[in-house]
Amino acid sequence: MKCILLALIILPLAVFAADTTRQVGAASVDITPDYPVRLSGYGGRRLPNTGVSQHIFAKALAIGSDEEGPAVLVTVDNCGVPASMRDEVLRRLATKSKVIGEHFAICSSHTHCAPMLIGVLPNLFGMDIPAEHLPAIERYTRELTDHIEKVVLAALADRKPTTLAWSVGKVGFAANRRSFPMKPVDHDLPVLCATGADDKVRAIFTSYACHCTTIGIDEIHGDWAGCAQEALQREFPGAIALTALGCGADQNPNPRRTMELVKQYGEDLGAEAKRLVQGDLKPVNGPLECQAKQIELAYDKLPTHEEWETLAASKTPAIAYHAKKNLARLDRGEKLPTQLPYLVQRWSFGDDMAMVFLPGEITVDYSLRIKREFDRARMWVNGYSNDVPCYVPSRRVLDEGGYEGAGAMVYYDRPTKFAPDVEERIMGAVHEVIPKAFLAPKP
Repeated sequence: MKCILLALIILPLAVFAADTTRQVGAASVDITPDYPVRLSGYGGRRLPNTGVSQHIFAKALAIGSDEEGPAVLVTVDNCGVPASMRDEVLRRLATKSKVIGEHFAICSSHTHCAPMLIGVLPNLFGMDIPAEHLPAIERYTRELTDHIEKVVLAALADRKPTTLAWSVGKVGFAANRRSFPMKPVDHDLPVLCATGADDKVRAIFTSYACHCTTIGIDEIHGDWAGCAQEALQREFPGAIALTALGCGADQNPNPRRTMELVKQYGEDLGAEAKRLVQGDLKPVNGPLECQAKQIELAYDKLPTHEEWETLAASKTPAIAYHAKKNLARLDRGEKLPTQLPYLVQRWSFGDDMAMVFLPGEITVDYSLRIKREFDRARMWVNGYSNDVPCYVPSRRVLDEGGYEGAGAMVYYDRPTKFAPDVEERIMGAVHEVIPKAFLAPKP
């Protein structure tokens, strides 16, 4: 009788243990061009790249079976993947997979040493791009779209029983770069580890709130994010390392400007992630649920025709160029946009962990606020996700002004800064998509 009772006890435990696995696949594709192309990120570089210092990649992590409805996370070593590219990839996937919009996220590393794309930072150089440079940019944009589709399908084909676990560490090289008294930072390093049935690490996903601006060379390079991926893949042979950015729009590596620092920061992040993976990770067993909400962010009052004319006479080339483009639009009878589409996305694994994806170059106040208003022990916040249309300041940064608050809008060809309610619109959508079970405990 004791043996029978013991068997009855063990059987449910064995079934429960089996249920902690899920179908997970990972894939990587090299997206380094073998031809010269202009780089994005810095307006002072106006010639095609002179070489390749480090190869860059698109990587994908697919979670869930076709019956469950798979979710796919893609990381791309690029300054910013536009929403138009995500839409095109989703259109293609619709006929080849079970992936749908809410279950698909693209995170840009924001390295400033990757090729320029059509639809991202169109006014970066403060002048028209020479006709002879456009074919390479257009070609790379087409090829990157193909690469992202390819890596998603490869990750879906790679799915096999896997367990997920996560934890949060700390890395300290990000510093607030703004010249204002308040200088908040977010040094959290969330790490998601996918382990196969053979107990080998199959994939590691990390995210850190810091610009990839350690260097500004004329060669292709993934910056600290690329070096972090290399470090982790060296430490865990056969694994695929994916790296995204948090809300790091106002955060720079400090110090910076040397290749030695790029490597050091990558190694530092890799070492902290390795420590977590080899330590105590929290299991991620809950069912994956995905939700997204499309909202509109209002712009502030648009300049009048007379004000545009004044701006067009500015001695700052980028401001004058931006104003002349908008004057030409008005003269053609076009209406300037008054709002920007903005997609707030959430993935949650039962009550174990919730991951938020926010588009744009979004400032650190957002991740800090989300971790105050929700249970920070279970929250993961990604910026630069699904689109990089411009800087997205908090209300504090908007009121302070400066580059992240208003000045950078000219480079993204946006008509003006955001209206004062930008933060509340975004946070309102965040509260709509995150389950109430993740709210911060009341004091």
